[in-house]
Amino acid sequence: MASSSAPLNSSVLPNKRDSLPRKPLFSTRFHGVLDFPPKRSLKCERPFCGVGVVKASAAATVESKVARDRTDDEKGRILRVGLICGGPSAERGISLNSARSVLDHIQGDDLHVSCYYIDCNFNAYAISPAQVYSNTPADFDFKLESLAQGFKSLSDFVEHLATSVDIVFPVIHGRFGEDGGIQELLEKANIPFVGTRSNECRKAFDKYDASLELDKQGFITVPSFLVQGSELKETELSTWFTKNNLDAKQGKVVVKPTRAGSSIGVTVAYGVTDSLAKANAIISEGIDDKVIIEVFLEGGREFTTIVLDVGSGFDCQPVALLPTEVELQAHGSVDSNEKDIIFNYRRKYLPTQQVAYHTPPLFPEDVIRNIREGASLLFQQLGLRDFARIDGWFLPPSAHTGYLTSNKFGRSESGTIVFTDINLISGMEQTSFLFQQASKVGFSHSNILRTVIQHACLRFPNLRQYSLVSSPSVKTKSSQTNKAFPKHQDPRKVFVIFGGDTSERQVSLMSGTNVWLNLQAFDDLEVTPCLLAPAKGYSSNLDTDKTKLGVSSRMVWSLPYSVVLRHTTEEVLDACIEAIEPVRAALTSQLRSQVMDEIMDGLKKHEWFRGFDISDDLPKRYSLDQWIKQAKEVGATVFIAVHGGIGEDGTLQSLLEAEGVPYTGPGVIASKTCMDKVATSLALQHLSPHGVLTIAKDVRRKEDLLKMSPLDIWHELTSKLRSETLCVKPARDGCSTGVARLCCDGDLAVYIKALESRLPRIHPNSLSKTHGMIEMPIPPPELLIFEPFIETDEITFSSQLSSGNTHDLLWKGNSRWVEITVGVIGKRGSMRSLTPSITVKESGDILSLEEKFQGGTGINLTPPPLSIISNEALEKCKKHIELIANTLQLEGFSRIDAFVNVDSGEVLIIEVNTVPGMTPSTVLIHQALAERPPVYPHKFFRTLLDLGSERSL
Repeated sequence: MASSSAPLNSSVLPNKRDSLPRKPLFSTRFHGVLDFPPKRSLKCERPFCGVGVVKASAAATVESKVARDRTDDEKGRILRVGLICGGPSAERGISLNSARSVLDHIQGDDLHVSCYYIDCNFNAYAISPAQVYSNTPADFDFKLESLAQGFKSLSDFVEHLATSVDIVFPVIHGRFGEDGGIQELLEKANIPFVGTRSNECRKAFDKYDASLELDKQGFITVPSFLVQGSELKETELSTWFTKNNLDAKQGKVVVKPTRAGSSIGVTVAYGVTDSLAKANAIISEGIDDKVIIEVFLEGGREFTTIVLDVGSGFDCQPVALLPTEVELQAHGSVDSNEKDIIFNYRRKYLPTQQVAYHTPPLFPEDVIRNIREGASLLFQQLGLRDFARIDGWFLPPSAHTGYLTSNKFGRSESGTIVFTDINLISGMEQTSFLFQQASKVGFSHSNILRTVIQHACLRFPNLRQYSLVSSPSVKTKSSQTNKAFPKHQDPRKVFVIFGGDTSERQVSLMSGTNVWLNLQAFDDLEVTPCLLAPAKGYSSNLDTDKTKLGVSSRMVWSLPYSVVLRHTTEEVLDACIEAIEPVRAALTSQLRSQVMDEIMDGLKKHEWFRGFDISDDLPKRYSLDQWIKQAKEVGATVFIAVHGGIGEDGTLQSLLEAEGVPYTGPGVIASKTCMDKVATSLALQHLSPHGVLTIAKDVRRKEDLLKMSPLDIWHELTSKLRSETLCVKPARDGCSTGVARLCCDGDLAVYIKALESRLPRIHPNSLSKTHGMIEMPIPPPELLIFEPFIETDEITFSSQLSSGNTHDLLWKGNSRWVEITVGVIGKRGSMRSLTPSITVKESGDILSLEEKFQGGTGINLTPPPLSIISNEALEKCKKHIELIANTLQLEGFSRIDAFVNVDSGEVLIIEVNTVPGMTPSTVLIHQALAERPPVYPHKFFRTLLDLGSERSL
């Protein structure tokens, strides 16, 4: 959402805060089955009846009761899995993302999931599956006591698990999840669980202890130095520097916590003094009280590999999948002032061109073989179970390795392999390494997760009776289609298109991937993911007439399963080209066959394993014109997930309409109008008597900004817009790209300099007012919009336990305006508003890219708390939103960003997104889940698809 300055209302909120009056959603006898998403079926029953709310029926209550009162015979058929997420570490947001992904892909008629959450203070709760789709734990932390069943202690929690689930799947990353904490609790209660035992977890999780164990087991290790507690050990560290031929003042090292994951706290240091200072910072910030300093592996190339245990019971038979090379790229969009490139938290979890992934790695074949052999050996020797991820480095012969131990596993003529990190609960987000590597050797998301769970059951005699269908819902286009779900004669064809070349293309990839995976839940659909490749010289910022030249010759790639699971569109495109390169394709095929043979050797003895369900297809390339004709020929509906550019300005819609191909979202005219923020305001300005207000705007060309002095421009703008604080944004970009608050001519000068220098981002607090990272569009926009900045009262979330376990939401309410985002859905002329969301900004005044679309960041309040806006004002707000949607002739679905007056429900429009973000953590998902009954993601996206298929062209 783009914020825009003088307060709109000076009235003051009374000096008290209302509590959040809510009915408890769960009774004290909750067993994790209420409010559960409906089972997947061959047909979609429309969750929005006539685009109205479906009321909860008696059938839903009966269904819940049936689920609770299952007979013993039914319990024998249905495996009850307890999914536990959260935890006390900084990785708890990533844990929530993993839980969401696991929940999406393991559900089925033969497996029932109960969801649980542990907060940062080790309080355990049974939560609704709907809460798993929250953006962050903070979204519901402050509501847990009223919305979930809390347990008095972890002992009570474990007692509950012992009677309510058959096996636990812990997806807590970091402390308490990977250090043996949760495992020890489960072991003491004799509760089966997926993954490694507590004692082995403790040894492998601590990086320093693990390094000692690896050395003992005969593996090459990186020289390291331990800093613990308040001990500084400057003399000892100086000796260690000398021993490893490092300069005491400038020697390059890596400083990292021993017991934290996701690269949290990892940094590069130079010399003894800098190393100790950074180690002390990690300790003082509370990240960890044990820190290791390691020699920086100069010239090394990072890799990671998933290891899967395919043995029977306690008989370990590890198979390493195809490793992935993590290539850090110190060029392109990397900031010139970023001295050292490391695989940090941001690069792991946000799309960035600073990292490229290669599966298999671009290493010599014998090195890949040694990595797989070493990872499998390490897995076995450390006593790991079911699956794990093992990270390391490959040092080519040219790299200096004199400081590494000799005569250990990992040395060869082709170079040296060093294993460095063991991840006992690997990340399980949609495009994580687990799914990337598994799909390369024939596993869908569902198949690999169910295989892991079923394998864990083999260790427990009372669970061996369960036989899950290894892949209950995901189809393939090959003869390997799962026999349990026979292919229908005429499944509906769906083409999901994403990508493009605007600054929103990475979010588009996340959206398209999420839509594709969710629609695969339906057995009557055949869904094909498609990448709109960038065009040379094409930019959404150019004049419309120019951009239409040659649009129909743009390239579209039809993608196989494994190629989609990437972090950037550039990486997807590179993977397409790489996949059809003969030598590379031959090597990948050969390695794939080897791994599949090893897996089958272990799993073929089990009846529950139905084989691999992802075929080794190649990507196919079409011109956009050919692709549209192909869609017409097969009768496909196009699900548009291309944000910005031709996907949102009416161009793609016009091309599809010309061929009679149905598509999702608004039509040509509405798309054109909403893409132009000025045109949107003009189309709505007559609605002011009806409670819909617009913001004054001034449009400037980039070249004009570069010619004039910032001071002169500032005076012109503030005089014309009658505001001393401005908001600047690209005229034709979204996703918070390039949106900034400007408080003085100095801020404007910084912004103009960023445009002139083509900077990929403006770093936090570069402007006079505190702010987070500002992602800038590349190339810079030709047109920019300046608006008054709308002052709203800060809403803050306090996790300080001020009264027992109550988390507080703080809002002064002086201006009486808050910023909202809301989805609208339906047919043209009868669009309906979903429940608006208020998103609490974690830094600055404008939502960052991360806060909008990346799971684990940002706090969304859906519905808005009654302490901020009354139900009466909220209903008026929704009516105004519907008026906006129908005036603009929206259809299908869109997202409207606005400010709302919490007393009157008046709406001040910011912008309309006709192809809104559809990532796993987008607020549209939260708003669909706020419906009664909740509309879960696969049903939500199916509804959007059906609206598109039924449109009148």
